[in-house]
Order: sequence, then C-alpha cells, then structure tokens
Amino acid sequence: MDLKSGVALHEIADGGMLTGEADGENVVLVRRGGEIFAVGAECTHYHGPLADGIVAGDTIRCPWHHACFDLRTGAATAPALNPIPVWDVEQRDGRVFVTTKREIPLAAPMQTNVKSVGIVGAGVAGNAAAEMMRREGFAGGITIIGAEETVPIDRPNLSKEYLAGSAPEEWMPLRDADFYRAQNIELITGRRAMLLDATTKTLTLDDRSTRTFDAILLATGSEPVRLSPPGAGRVHVLRTLRDSRAIIADAAKGKRAVVLGASFIGLEVAASLRAREVEVTVVAPDAIPLAKTMGVEIGAFIRRLHEEHGVRFRLGTTVATFEGDRVILATGEPLLADFIVAGVGVRPNTQLAQIGGLAVDHGIIVDEFLQTSAPGIYAAGDVAHYPDRFSGKNVRVEHWVAAGRQGQTAALNILGRRTPHTAAPFFWSAHYDVTINYTGNAAGYDGVEVRGSFDDRRALVAYRSGARVTAVATIGLDRESLLIERAMEDGDQQAVDRIVASIT
Repeated sequence: MDLKSGVALHEIADGGMLTGEADGENVVLVRRGGEIFAVGAECTHYHGPLADGIVAGDTIRCPWHHACFDLRTGAATAPALNPIPVWDVEQRDGRVFVTTKREIPLAAPMQTNVKSVGIVGAGVAGNAAAEMMRREGFAGGITIIGAEETVPIDRPNLSKEYLAGSAPEEWMPLRDADFYRAQNIELITGRRAMLLDATTKTLTLDDRSTRTFDAILLATGSEPVRLSPPGAGRVHVLRTLRDSRAIIADAAKGKRAVVLGASFIGLEVAASLRAREVEVTVVAPDAIPLAKTMGVEIGAFIRRLHEEHGVRFRLGTTVATFEGDRVILATGEPLLADFIVAGVGVRPNTQLAQIGGLAVDHGIIVDEFLQTSAPGIYAAGDVAHYPDRFSGKNVRVEHWVAAGRQGQTAALNILGRRTPHTAAPFFWSAHYDVTINYTGNAAGYDGVEVRGSFDDRRALVAYRSGARVTAVATIGLDRESLLIERAMEDGDQQAVDRIVASIT
C-alpha cells in the first residue's frame, strides 16, 4: 500500500496500526484519536516488526526485545540505540497522506552546572548514558573508562548468535571507535578505576593517573564466579568478547564440552555449542534447571527442549576435580571433555564503591533517581540496588535491557532532569527456536501459575508473592509480554491480572 497516495482514515482504528510504504520504505501509521503518526516499521535493534507490538502513550514498542520509540521524534529507548524514521502526515477529505520524511534535528545545547561526567564501565549502561547525554544536548566532557580492551559490545550475543556462529564479529560492537570520536566522547579501554574519592569525585586509574569530574556514573557490571576445584584454571567463563572467542577456538578443535551450571548463560552456551555440533553435557547441583528462579514447570520444559537437541544432563551433582581431558563429578562419574565452560553466576563489581565509602548492600544502593549515597555519584546496571516501583522492593537485576534503560535514566538525572526510574525489568533468553521473555522481578515468589501450553509453544508463567503477580515469563506471547510490561510501569496490578487470566 502506497501511503503517499493516501488511505481512508476509517481504515485505521483508534489506537491501531496500519502498515504500508512511502518512498520504498516500510512505514507504520498509528492513530491516537484524531492524531496520526507515521514511523519506520522496523525496530532498529534486531529489525523486529513494530506493527506486531503495541502503542503505549506516545510510544510504539517492539515485540521482540521491548525497545521503545517516540512516535513524534523516533527517539529510542534501550535496547535500541538508533531512532526510527518519522514522516509528516496530512489529513484531507477523510484521507491520510504520508508526505515528507523528517530530518532528525540536532539537540539544542542545554544549560547545566555539570561540565564533565566520568563513566566507569564500558558496557551497555555506560554507553547508553553517554549517548543519552549527547542526545539531550549536553556539550560538556564525557569520559568512559572500560577495563575491557574493546569498545562497548552487544553482550547478549556472546552466548547467543555470535557463539553459535550465526552472527559475524562485525555485529558485536554497539558503536565503532569513529562514533565516539564524532560524538566527542573520550573512550579509555583496557584501564581500571582503582580508587574513588567521593568528596572530590576523583578517580585513580591502574596506571596511577587521576581524573576529576563534576559527576560520576558507576556502571561497573559483574564478574563471573570462578570455580576452585583442583585444575579449575582450565575452565572458561563467559563475560567478554575475548572469553567468547576462546570458547569458539576450543569448539573448533574439540567436539566434547562440559558446561557447568544450568543457568540461562550455561544453557544458552549449550544451545550455541550444539549449533557448532559439539557434544554437550550440562552439570548442575539442581534437580531441575532454572527451577529456583523460574519454577519447575518452565525448568522441566527447557530441559526437555535441550535434550531434544542432544544435550545430556548430569543434575543433582557438582564437579569434584579436573583430570586432563576428564571431569570427575562428586558422584565419581568421569566425563570426557575437550573443554569446559562455567556459567555458575556472577558477582557485582562493588569494590570501587566500597573504597569510596558509598552505601553497599548486595550492590550499590541508589534511590529512585539512581543516585548513590554520595551526591553527584550515580550507579546503573548490574551493580545498582534500586527501588522497583511495581514490586515495592529494592532489587538488583542482571539484565541487559534493564542496564541500558538505567544508563539512560541516570544520564537524565546527572543533567538535572529529575527522572525516576520506572521501567520494569525485562530480559529474553534464546534456546534453539524458543525465546523466553521475562518481565518483572520474581525474587521471593511463593506461587506459580501456568497458563497456555508449553507443547504448543504458547505459554505464560505468572510468579506470585501472595496474591500479587510480581513477574511473568512468556513463550510465544510477545504482545502480552509488552502489555504486562506497560501495566507494571503504570503500577496497575489489576491490568496484569487481566492479561494473565486472558491466556487459556
């Protein structure tokens, strides 16, 4: 449908969407009352179809990974970085015409007392914060200090498409080095901040140089838990691009792998290695994978899914020792292994905050504006222990999308915009042809409600604390997942209950 030739207004339901083309590009028309918007039809994250998502307020949201775009400007909310295009629209004689594609205007310089910002951590939270500040018109100095040798990368792909061999390495950087130079963002890689003086906002790096800023964002992320049985130095962990490259190199040489831990990371690694035709055995102390975090129903389904793809499980046991090309389990059973990958959890990197005297409890304690106990110092991502609006609890989440959104919120607050963090935690996990979407935070749940059918790949699992739904996992129900996320943002428990009850 050529939208430049016009379409009858009545063909677009109020609150609905209609797809078509303008100048050879796919476009979605969105109607809100008497107002019509025309935006690009594909998410700029992984090219998800926005018409299959939802319209929420002045935004359109992607069904795949919950990226969000402003209908008026196209501006993106994590996990997307780039805006979607926006067209002007005219209404004449009961018809809607898409006209001119808009140029994205440069932000006007903003007024702020903050002249320099230091960001510790070159992950998604740090990158999102830096980009948001430039998008908002901040012209002061921005410095990102990262311990890894690379530019910020698409970390979820380390255990998914990149490890499986279906995503080339050039897809991995979030931005290339030229982007940071063009945005006048100083990117320091391969350097660690070792000391923090919270009073003067001074950082001392591992080369003994010092940097002082008007504001600091701590986005230091997490470190993988490393195992300590004899011989455990041979075990791969997965956090960095270098880690993923090392696993890929071993997968090219050896065809038998043992994965330690049935976490999401461990199971994603197992799926990716199966794509490379590596024999995989998963060893974990739990009787059912993911049962503690996701419940026995979804855990049992994921186990069956992996077994259908050739993964073997040794559950209810741990590793006792490593001997050459063998892993000896606590049961005494030997497993042949050309290489080993451990996915047994991570710990937040809070050392710098502790050295600086900031309040720390299972993470760096922040308020609803993501400010730490020290004025002018903020935290975002895996390290932030923040008040979750929907559950009413202080939580710390280790999710990629949440980290990016927190980085954006922290940036606004650094610039004086006083924006509370209200986004519901969200993550996705891919296993072969099945993707699990998870919204909310189920810590401490005491009840599980399963609706739909795992066999039909259309299921919803609601996690309850008492009568209250605190988190929902879905398979094959992308739109419902988006609607639940929006309801959680609004603090609308009744809407969450209605959506859960609608699945049969």
